[in-house]
Amino acid sequence: MIFNSIDFLFFAILFFTLWPFLKFKNNLRWSYLVSASFIFYGWWDYRFLALIILSGLIDFICGLCIDKYQNKKKYFLYLSIIGNIGTLAFFKYINFAIDTSNDILSFLNYSNTIPTFDIILPIGISFYTFQSMSYTIDIYRNQLKPTKNIFHFFAYLSMFPQLVAGPIVRAKDLLVQLEKFPEESWDDKWEGSLKILKGLFKKMVIADNLGPLVNAAFSNSVLNHDPYFWWLIMILFAIQIYCDFSGYSDIAEGLARWMGYRFPKNFDHPYVSISLKEFWSRWHISLSTWFRDYIYIPLGGNKKGTTFIILNIYITMLLSGLWHGAAWNFIIWSFLHASFLIIERFTKWPEKFSKSKILMFFAWTIIMTQVLIAWVFFRANSFEQACNIVCIMLTPSLDITEIISYIKTQYKPIVFALLILIWHIIWYKKWNNLAIINKYKVIWQPITFATIVITIILFRGQGNAFIYFQF
Repeated sequence: MIFNSIDFLFFAILFFTLWPFLKFKNNLRWSYLVSASFIFYGWWDYRFLALIILSGLIDFICGLCIDKYQNKKKYFLYLSIIGNIGTLAFFKYINFAIDTSNDILSFLNYSNTIPTFDIILPIGISFYTFQSMSYTIDIYRNQLKPTKNIFHFFAYLSMFPQLVAGPIVRAKDLLVQLEKFPEESWDDKWEGSLKILKGLFKKMVIADNLGPLVNAAFSNSVLNHDPYFWWLIMILFAIQIYCDFSGYSDIAEGLARWMGYRFPKNFDHPYVSISLKEFWSRWHISLSTWFRDYIYIPLGGNKKGTTFIILNIYITMLLSGLWHGAAWNFIIWSFLHASFLIIERFTKWPEKFSKSKILMFFAWTIIMTQVLIAWVFFRANSFEQACNIVCIMLTPSLDITEIISYIKTQYKPIVFALLILIWHIIWYKKWNNLAIINKYKVIWQPITFATIVITIILFRGQGNAFIYFQF
């Protein structure tokens, strides 16, 4: 069940119709949330419910044992991590490991190959396993007390708005909210509605209209050899993936507001960044902070000298790349980001570019160039295709006739997407905090609401699943 579907519309209407009558008692509220979330998740394939139930049961029991048996708590933490990582490894990485092994065997002239498994990747497995692990890790660190109610735990783990594509909500943030009677005000419902509409607009109007252009470029058997074409395509993909993923997060946050809960912000205008460190503090915030708190800092962070700082950044980013997918493309994508971050950290070049607006613009251009080149490996269908595209992009050319011709044929989605990006940057930099904007929001917000609804109806693109469902 996806947010931009008729099925979900009826599901949401029924859920929020019954919610005011079923939220007053803890057990009733929690069991209702769990039941609705299981229906939502099982709509794709009910067999996948067994995985989230098994993962949840392991961590629920391990959490209780960690708290009760302090002298043996590390063993229960290991059991939790092995259970989650083992499940994730089997469904997401086993065939990648086998294919890599077969490639090595072939290189060594061995004719025998290892057969792969016929496995369907469960939707959202990377999200809920990380969310579940954070629960036991925080209990182990004495930062959280375990819940003794299994419905309370599964209401946290499986809450449907963020179940399949985030944000990854920490137990210490959401379990406490779930303990209390949710009192959603009219302001919550209004702000939640704006969030939901904003997310649907990003997904259905922007991402779904850009998707066919990007897909067509990457699916051609013969690559276009115009560098300007690929720079444009990568700009469009950058806008597409941002609107697709942040759109999902906006809808999830809005639905949570309707329920009386608050999710952490998952995106904060990443494309205004003037350093790659800033970019990662604004992009997929719940995941980047998860890797910071549970991988980078436990490895030693930046406290063990230059060599270990470099090593820790590479390990953290490479694990982030593997989290996104079992393919060499994602490893190269994360390797590039790690390398750029290390260069930035030790040269501190963005700080030297912050002395004037012109230099800041150059810094922004450099960062966006790094991001776009890395996005090629993220989006390409193969490592070979990605390398070919990057080579084309870095080849100088004075011929602009082909790109002008392409823009003429596809000008509507291109111009619209670029205008949205420009507006996005200007709004954040100039208008967002203006007193007059906040003073008259009671007037412009309803106009914005109506405009978005009309735009979604008239200009929605082809309905596609959210990009991050594959992770």
